[in-house]
Amino acid sequence: MFQFNKYYAAPDLDGAYLELMKNKRNIILGGTSFLRMGNTLYNTAIDLMNLSLSYIREEEEFFHVGAMTTFREIETSPELKSFFGDFFEKSVKNILGVQFRNNVRVGATVFSRYGFSDLIPALLALETTLVLHKGGEISLEEFLREETLRRDILVEIKIKKNSQKLSFQTVRKNSADYAVLNLALSLDEKGSYRIVLGATPKRAQIAYRASEILSETGILTEEVLEAMGGEIVYQDNMRASGEYRRKIAGAMLKRALDEVKNSVIRN
Repeated sequence: MFQFNKYYAAPDLDGAYLELMKNKRNIILGGTSFLRMGNTLYNTAIDLMNLSLSYIREEEEFFHVGAMTTFREIETSPELKSFFGDFFEKSVKNILGVQFRNNVRVGATVFSRYGFSDLIPALLALETTLVLHKGGEISLEEFLREETLRRDILVEIKIKKNSQKLSFQTVRKNSADYAVLNLALSLDEKGSYRIVLGATPKRAQIAYRASEILSETGILTEEVLEAMGGEIVYQDNMRASGEYRRKIAGAMLKRALDEVKNSVIRN
């Protein structure tokens, strides 16, 4: 169980940020589901629960998802389901039980860039932007490429309302375990595919060259599989070997492609 010396209920974002910057051992609290698995001692735990950052708001061009929104809210949102079908529901519904998903916060998962995250590959398959308190807006793609973790606060996630077909695939040993591998696939109205792999177990990655070839041909070829295998880094961990992940990635992409081709454009 993690511990902290002081607790600070932030009255506003500026107050939370000022407190965060006072000490390198100060931390922003999300749902604390992952923190509870460790034994780290922090200086000040900063709580954002009073800042009204739990929301899913639909506007003309974007969905705005507050950083304190829970996975359960993502899973059951009628607004997200109406536009994206069951894509987001599939990306989070296999994460332990409802009680756990009622506690996990979107912002903590995304800002921490967890390699095991199921949600991040889904967001990366879309046009997703992060809104940071001090850093302004940055694409999720660019944020994931950064080497160091920013000292900032994630305020909300913006998801562009593009017309597209979507599929989310996951392989896990059982429902109570992290994914062995995740794959998200999107196809926009221009015929461009985006292939995203997660739980490799590194941070989620876009298979750029494989996506480009698939967009050109529209069919799953050995060239697509070879390109994906060459640019995605698969590693070993306690759940699977890198070689096993490499082998199942092709089968997962085939299932995703079949699902996308048999679905309708979401808009």
